[in-house]
Amino acid sequence: MLEGPKFTGIMGGGGRGHDNGSNLYDMAFYRKLGEGSNMSIDSIGSLQTSNGGGSVAMSVDNSSVGSSDSHTGILNHPGLRPTHASNYSVGHSVVRLSKGSNPLSYDALAQALMDHRHPTGSLENYDEWTLDLGKLNIGMAFAQGSFGKLYKGTYNGEDVAIKLLERPENDPERAAVMEQQFAQEVMMLATLKHPNIVRFIGGCRKPMVWCIVTEYAKGGSVRQFLMRRQNRSVPLKLAVKQALDVARGMAYVHGLGFIHRDLKSDNLLIAADKSIKIADFGVARIEVQTEGMTPETGTYRWMAPEMIQHRPYNQKVDVYSFGIVLWELITGMLPFQNMTAVQAAFAVVNKGVRPTIPQDCLPVLREIMTCCWDANPDVRPLFTEVVQMLENAEAEIMSTVRKARFRCCISQPMTTD
Repeated sequence: MLEGPKFTGIMGGGGRGHDNGSNLYDMAFYRKLGEGSNMSIDSIGSLQTSNGGGSVAMSVDNSSVGSSDSHTGILNHPGLRPTHASNYSVGHSVVRLSKGSNPLSYDALAQALMDHRHPTGSLENYDEWTLDLGKLNIGMAFAQGSFGKLYKGTYNGEDVAIKLLERPENDPERAAVMEQQFAQEVMMLATLKHPNIVRFIGGCRKPMVWCIVTEYAKGGSVRQFLMRRQNRSVPLKLAVKQALDVARGMAYVHGLGFIHRDLKSDNLLIAADKSIKIADFGVARIEVQTEGMTPETGTYRWMAPEMIQHRPYNQKVDVYSFGIVLWELITGMLPFQNMTAVQAAFAVVNKGVRPTIPQDCLPVLREIMTCCWDANPDVRPLFTEVVQMLENAEAEIMSTVRKARFRCCISQPMTTD
């Protein structure tokens, strides 16, 4: 099993913050700009927004519990007062404005990134991925949270998603944790090269802000796609094809010894060709030992029982989450939609509840779901085995299924023991 470069606090459960042992963006959440702050408890851990159909996903540790409605402190930093210029340029870099929008010179995070008074910091062991800010154009922010913002922009002419994270000024412990997590995410993204993994463009450090840039998925997330369909089932051929994309990407991730830990439909992005890109490795870990791994990462509706219970876990937590994602693709519905996230977690752990599988579901797909979300991690298959099962299902669909679409046979989102 390949072990990636080590960062302090990343391996085996490091990087705990001061509030109840939480990690990066501790108890933070992101939301679309201009919207209210009310979010369901399981959405706290997911930064999933769209802009003109595009999307990027990022997770926060302890994402299944708690929330915070604070905004980035950097916005009021005395050295970054708003200016009133119509655009903001530094050297060859220009923060370009969208027509009819507020000037981005009002945005302190973007200013901090582009501030020529501070040199661009390298990425240590990944210097070749350090951004040339002269090639970066930042569009308007479309999501924000307690410790950062998301922007759409371009890099060297390519549409990209830009994540800017604020370095906490008055909390050295939290700043150290965020630095470790930033280094971890850079390491993960720079290491993973697969057609079903979101492509890393680059990153950089500034004294007050960290930046990560990835490709921009114009199709949004799988969850957004399903919501737009208003819980109508996905054409079966497409559902299985997209499930195969996820399984192949995760087989690659696991093959390198990594665990995603927050696999869910919010973190699965749809490319222009409808293929799936797995995103958000901010809470991923290198699998060496799991005794000390931080609990409650991920999101309850997709979270394996052993993670909910804070028991030791391994890569099989991702397999459990995949079973839930496959169910989503087949039914078009949100898992445990008739429960709160906490109720779902309780039911999964204490009552063995799982989403109800449609009666007309192909037996091979039913088998994949049920073995993936088995309470016993040892029963769950490896992703290489999941890929083989899905390929068999795809062949069966192509040869025997006349109308490759399930009708949604569940009038209410239900679960069974």
